[in-house]
Amino acid sequence: MNGEPRNSDQPLDETPPSALHVMPGVSDVPSLNPYVAEQRKFQKKRIYTPEELAEGILSGNRTLLSKAITLVESNREDHNEIAQSILEKVLPSSGKSIRIGITGVPGVGKSTFIEGFGNHILSLGRKLAVLAIDPSSQLTHGSILGDKTRMESLAKSENAFIRPSPSSGSLGGVARKTRESIYLCEAAGFDTIIIETVGVGQSETQVHSMVDFFLLLMLAGAGDELQGIKRGIMEMADLIAINKADGKNEPYATRAKAEYESALHLFPPAASGWMPRAVTCSGQYGKGIDEIWNLALDYQRHTTKSGYFQKNREEQITLWFRETLKEAILDQFLEREGMRDRIHLAESKIGQGKSSVIQEIKGLLKT
Repeated sequence: MNGEPRNSDQPLDETPPSALHVMPGVSDVPSLNPYVAEQRKFQKKRIYTPEELAEGILSGNRTLLSKAITLVESNREDHNEIAQSILEKVLPSSGKSIRIGITGVPGVGKSTFIEGFGNHILSLGRKLAVLAIDPSSQLTHGSILGDKTRMESLAKSENAFIRPSPSSGSLGGVARKTRESIYLCEAAGFDTIIIETVGVGQSETQVHSMVDFFLLLMLAGAGDELQGIKRGIMEMADLIAINKADGKNEPYATRAKAEYESALHLFPPAASGWMPRAVTCSGQYGKGIDEIWNLALDYQRHTTKSGYFQKNREEQITLWFRETLKEAILDQFLEREGMRDRIHLAESKIGQGKSSVIQEIKGLLKT
């Protein structure tokens, strides 16, 4: 055909193979372990009971701790039931830690500081859990969850547990289930809990309501220091640390420290009886890290002796109960038949100026 000679071995009724014809290749090399595929299949379908998860947490199993926190953070009702069952089992083993909240303006170097601070804590033979709250998008509710990559050396330690969680738009950038995660980490044997928050704002009171010691990180040389942060945040801080106090920035940090200390003396005495201080530090170079840790321990000893430490935790639990109760009542309210449609109608009337907010709320409650 087309002037080309035909292969004598090729049958007359067979079409010659084209240039794109795929020849059979070499078969795959069989696995050295014929049970690997079956094991992987089993692992994917492995479902732990609440009892197994609780026992794993109490034995310090970080993998099962992560699974339990995932259940805590889930919005599925069946997951929440399992999570609550786990919490009930491990709750008696929780509470034996110092909880430290760390916040600061964007770019202050929170992750770098926490890595240096955390490594110092580990060097003292303690176990550290970092609950890093990542900001969620208000539009897509997605988050980057990159804190684990920013704390690379800390993440490699067997005595450290880093859990980035999305804020999910909750008040103050604190994940809705952070409190439950704290209890799980404590039950797993972590005696130091750090909560890294999204940033500074009035809603940081949420962080303050779940920690023992509140550390505020600040920068020097970024404008008027005392105008760059709200007074309410400074009043909540048990310690202010001016970070990046190294190199050419050190003199500015020292001056900022003096300004903050002067400002702190103007505030009314804290309920804890503790006098807040200002210090300088460098998370990148480890400067001042040990001083900050020692001050946190001094705070714990001072407030434990006065009885404030335990009283504060009891008040935090009461606040947690009330917040959870409000959420449960709101959920039940919204689940009533036709309620969401009534709410949308009320919003429309308010937006068009046909009704007032209070009038529509009263109408919904009567319904």
